[in-house]
Amino acid sequence: MRIEDHVAKAQSIERSLARCTAADYETVIEAAMLAGTHWFNIVLHRTNVLSTEHDAMHAEFLSAHDRRKVEATAPAALRSLDDIERLRTPYVRGNMPGGEQAAARAFACLARLREEALRDTGS
Repeated sequence: MRIEDHVAKAQSIERSLARCTAADYETVIEAAMLAGTHWFNIVLHRTNVLSTEHDAMHAEFLSAHDRRKVEATAPAALRSLDDIERLRTPYVRGNMPGGEQAAARAFACLARLREEALRDTGS
């Protein structure tokens, strides 16, 4: 997918996400995952880890080689998407206490992903 398309999709998801609060933690975490993956793909495309013909669906599914490349070029983006992915099982699919704090973490990780994706793009 082209970078411009990733930007449009991420921004659209974030507009919907803006209607949520930390009390909506399941939705927040899922939306952060969706928008965050678009921001992450921008990073992957911009750093030539993946071409625009190939998108990552989850950071955890990157090949070991690609993951090492991202760790070297954009470690904050990788950590942020990994953190959001780790929140999904206990808070979206499970019943762990502390959902509002998890939502706050997802919001923070998403902001970091957006920042990394938009750095040096003039956007």
